[in-house]
Amino acid sequence: MEGLRLIDFRIDRRSGVATYLQLVNQVKQALRLGLVGPGDRLPTAKDVVARTGINPNTVLKAYRELEREGLVEPRPGLGTFVRRSLATPGVAEDSPLRGDLLEWMDRARQLGMGREDVEALFRAVLDQRF
Repeated sequence: MEGLRLIDFRIDRRSGVATYLQLVNQVKQALRLGLVGPGDRLPTAKDVVARTGINPNTVLKAYRELEREGLVEPRPGLGTFVRRSLATPGVAEDSPLRGDLLEWMDRARQLGMGREDVEALFRAVLDQRF
């Protein structure tokens, strides 16, 4: 696996979330979903800049934050590599829980709910349970 080449970094300049944190959060999501795992190399700052148009220092700041959290490690001359996964069995592509969520999403769409409606309902239930 070539690391985060599987992830389409999306920078939302209107979100109010710092750009480096958007990168950190997207890497963590990839780790949780098992898209990247231990030993995978993250793309270079130059690669991320080419795909997103952000400042290279922003990418480096995100990678330093991930390193501080023990998720990645730099290897001089080789790049930045994933140290540990955040994946759990329930999020795997073939997990029954994921299948249930996909069915729920389909029902929500059939009822005419949009993305913002689904997000609001999900966050409300998430806050209630966690």
